Amino acid sequence: MEPSGQAPEIFDRQRRRALRERAAGHGGDCFLWAYVADELAERLALVSRNFENTLIIGPMADCASRITQERRCSLSSAKLVDEDRLPFDPQSFDLVIAGGTLDSVNDLPGALVQIRRILKPDGLFLGHMFGAGSLATLKSLMLAADGEVAAPHIHPQIDLRSAADLLSRTGFALPVADSDVLSVRYGDWRTIIADIRNAGIGNALAGPRRYLGNDMPARLDAEWRRRADSLGKREEQFNHVFLSGWAPAPDQPRPARRGSGQVSLASVLPTPEKC
Repeated sequence: MEPSGQAPEIFDRQRRRALRERAAGHGGDCFLWAYVADELAERLALVSRNFENTLIIGPMADCASRITQERRCSLSSAKLVDEDRLPFDPQSFDLVIAGGTLDSVNDLPGALVQIRRILKPDGLFLGHMFGAGSLATLKSLMLAADGEVAAPHIHPQIDLRSAADLLSRTGFALPVADSDVLSVRYGDWRTIIADIRNAGIGNALAGPRRYLGNDMPARLDAEWRRRADSLGKREEQFNHVFLSGWAPAPDQPRPARRGSGQVSLASVLPTPEKC
């Protein structure tokens, strides 16, 4: 698959970069990125081969040693680059890791194509994005507090099946997509927003911002109290989608051709008894 035409600019590139720069300047530990880094490290540990040239895109660059662990490789980082505008030559890396911000790329298919192009043949891509269903509590809270005129506060999110399909459509071999849910209990909606800002994943949608009014915090407080449990807490979910795929190479294993099996499934299954 090749990018066709100009993708619509759903996200404001300057706003997106500003969110990430502000989070980088915060300097504190982000539990979300620690969690993602550990999950990516587990997936990388399943691969026995060595990687000489590794590129880490996005906030995962701060967790490079946590992901690669004992592997000896030449590391390059592109923390603030736009994933759909990668400034690298084709076949420059044998491992590319992009985590945390793929869900806010204007041209996600184009970004995946570019990642595949900068991989050497049989190079590995490991990716992560926040998937559909993330921040459902905050989203419903905001919608209820908005009243009759709702405004977009959280950008659209991709589901697991669509993510898996994108990997195949953009030319990756042996594509795998899986998901995991991280549930966190919060005692205040303000803490959820603080964690989002510290991760640099706030609302980067293009277009003007609607004035929410001075009483918006009070409306959110009221909604929180109405929905909270006996301890005043609510559970929020971060739905993680993990991606992996290989740049095509002539000697890679391939799925068997449909209809090429020599044994009938019916012949090995037991015959059901009649009642």
